[in-house]
Amino acid sequence: MTHSEVEVTAELVRDLLRDQHPDLADYPVRLGARGWDNQLWRLGGDLAVRLPWATESSDALLYKEYTWVPTLAPRLPLPVPVPQRFGEPSERFPRPWIVTTWVSGTPADRAPITRAVESATALAVFVSALHQPASEQAPLGRDRGGPLADYSEGFARQLASATELGLIRDPGAVRAVWEHAVAAPNWDGPPLWLHADLHPANVLTTVGTLCGVIDFGDLCAGDPACDLAAAWILLPDGAIDLFHNTYQPTPDAATLRRARGYAVLRALAGLLIGHAGDRGLPGGKPTWGPPAHRALRRLISTGDY
Repeated sequence: MTHSEVEVTAELVRDLLRDQHPDLADYPVRLGARGWDNQLWRLGGDLAVRLPWATESSDALLYKEYTWVPTLAPRLPLPVPVPQRFGEPSERFPRPWIVTTWVSGTPADRAPITRAVESATALAVFVSALHQPASEQAPLGRDRGGPLADYSEGFARQLASATELGLIRDPGAVRAVWEHAVAAPNWDGPPLWLHADLHPANVLTTVGTLCGVIDFGDLCAGDPACDLAAAWILLPDGAIDLFHNTYQPTPDAATLRRARGYAVLRALAGLLIGHAGDRGLPGGKPTWGPPAHRALRRLISTGDY
């Protein structure tokens, strides 16, 4: 992580708005959240300002969201942050930034989904609506949405790290799930639009129910199994089959196998990020560990591999 050299404050956000979008400058500004790539500042009641702060790649991700999310949002059945304004790099802040709509709710890593039926249905309907053939100009994913075999080196590295740290009791069982998934036929349909980053910190809940999806920075085209993995990571026990039965078109066996492989990758990353957070290390998030452990338990306790 490479934190921005410019300290982001409410005063800076107001100054940026006065310079480029003065009609918004008098709205109340307060910190909303500090994410992996961006800081989020509430702007009045209905808007938010997103500014890159922690990674070099976040500039390109903001450009991508500003370009593509407004064209996809109208067909999505859950609230998503829709870019409204663009902020050009300047002497005051040398990176791009955007103004988006604000989506209410609490990230699921802090307020997990508990209402299984409603949330499994909502997630499946949302992903079904998003998974349409992408345009030829659709952006490529950063290590997401491609053939699972392309990620075998990363899987091996993460599994070794998690095992060495004592986070996994049975690495052989985890490896078996992965090998079964990698052996499945690759996606042979058209590249579909993917969120590609559906983990607990990127979905919002209210009263235990899924109520919004945020952070489209990894939006790309590819294998729908990448997003179908989210059911293992986000939903409570007993909801996976309902999700699969609700998603349209009905996924074939090979796609479901690949989805489990993507879910293993996501769970391993969550274990390591959660472990780093427990120890106060840079980039660590302690709330990521529990959902990753739950997902991995479900993945290795389900047969068929």
